[in-house]
Amino acid sequence: MRKLNFFRSFFLAATLITSSVAFTSCDDENDVEPVIENEVRGPYDQEGVFIINEGNWGTPNGSISFLSDSAGHQVQNGIFSNANAGRPLGDVIQDMELYDSLAYIVANNSNKIEVVNAYTFESVGVVENLQLPRHFVALNNEKGYVTETVDYAGSQGRVSVIDLNNYTVTETIEVGMEPEQLLVAGGKLYVANSGDNNVTVINTATDAVESTITVSDAPTELALDRDNNIWVLSAGRITYNDDWTAIDYDQTTAGALSKITPGTQNVQTYTFGSNQSQPGNLTINGNGDKLYFNYDGGTYVQDVSATSLSNTVIIDHSFYGLGVDPDNGYIYGGDSNGFAGEGTVHVYQPDGTKVTEFRAGIGPNGFVFN
Repeated sequence: MRKLNFFRSFFLAATLITSSVAFTSCDDENDVEPVIENEVRGPYDQEGVFIINEGNWGTPNGSISFLSDSAGHQVQNGIFSNANAGRPLGDVIQDMELYDSLAYIVANNSNKIEVVNAYTFESVGVVENLQLPRHFVALNNEKGYVTETVDYAGSQGRVSVIDLNNYTVTETIEVGMEPEQLLVAGGKLYVANSGDNNVTVINTATDAVESTITVSDAPTELALDRDNNIWVLSAGRITYNDDWTAIDYDQTTAGALSKITPGTQNVQTYTFGSNQSQPGNLTINGNGDKLYFNYDGGTYVQDVSATSLSNTVIIDHSFYGLGVDPDNGYIYGGDSNGFAGEGTVHVYQPDGTKVTEFRAGIGPNGFVFN
C-alpha cells in the first residue's frame, strides 16, 4: 500500500482543485466537478508503520498504533478505537495483514478478525466465532486463510478458509497442533505447526492438504526469500519437570532455522547451539536477502546464502516484536515492559545504530509497513 505520502498527495490534490476552480470560473456553463488523481483517502493513506499492540490477556485493550513518515514522525495510538466511537479492538491482538484497501486484524482471545478500511480504520466487517485465531493471510480479494489453535486440550489445529466478500468461514482444514504463521508461495499455503515439528502444505486451488514437511520442534515463523525458498524458525520444545516448577533441560530441544526448497521440499536445517534460549521473531528485509531474528539476548542478521547460522549480532538486545522496513531497511523492535502499561518501540538504522524510540500500546509484538 505504498503511496505518495500525505503532504505530497495533499499538495497535489490542492493544486488540482485550485487549477480547476480557476479554469471553471471563466466559464459558468462548464461547471464540472474536478477529477483529483492521488486523492488522499484517509489519515493512514501515507507512508508509515502500523504497530500491533497485543494488550493484556483477558482484557480487550489490544490496539493498533501508527507512526507516520511525515509530520515529524508523529505516533498515533489507539487508532481503531478513535475511528470507531471508542469501541475496543479486542483481547490479544496477534496479527494484522494489509491487502488492497483493507486491513485484517486478528484478535486471538476475542475469537475474531476485525476488518477495517486501511485508510481510515473504520470497521467494515467482522469474521466471528473463530477458535483462538493466530495469523491471517489473504490469497486474493475473494479468499483468505486464518490459523486457529482450537483449544489447549490437545486438539488438532486448523486453517479456516474465509470468504472475503461476506467475512464468513466456508471451510476448515485440519493441520498440525497449534498452527502459527502461514505463508502463500507458488500456489501453495505453508502452515507452521508449533505444537508439532512440521509444516503443512495446502493447495490453494483445491484447499486440500498436499503434504507435510518435517522440520525441527515447534516451528512458529515463516519467511520467503528472493529465491523463493521458505525459511522456518523453530523455537524448540520446552519440557518442564513433574511439578512444573522448572525447565528440564535434559529433555528440552534446541531451536533451529530451516530452509525449504519448494520444488523438491528439500530441508536444510541449522540448529542453534544452546537449548537454554529460544529463537524467535523471524523477519526478512525488502530485498529478500537478509534474515533477522532474536536469540540469546540479541538481534541477529543472516544472509540467505549462508551455509551456517550467523553469529552477527546487529543489535545487542532481544525484542518482544521485530520488524524491518522493506523500503529503507530500518529495524523496529518492540519491548513489552512487562505488560505494565505502554510498551516501547526502538528504531535502528540498517547497521544497528539507534535512531529513536517512542511509546506505543501495551505489548508491541509486530509491525506492518504501509
